[in-house]
Amino acid sequence: MSVIRQLSLVKNDERFVFRYQTGQEAEVIDAFASLASNGSSEFDWFDAAVLSYQMGRRLETELDQIAT
Repeated sequence: MSVIRQLSLVKNDERFVFRYQTGQEAEVIDAFASLASNGSSEFDWFDAAVLSYQMGRRLETELDQIAT
């Protein structure tokens, strides 16, 4: 069963919302990198790292719950 996930970031006057299905984490990280490398956006490499970390922590928590 696929679950819709969401990560969001508010930075200055911009709001970044990423919705994705489980299993699409690699594509979302690619989107973070693409957006961070785009000079016309407020989204930078630090933001990409923070959201990637949050995604990893969520996955870690879910795996821990499955293992117990």
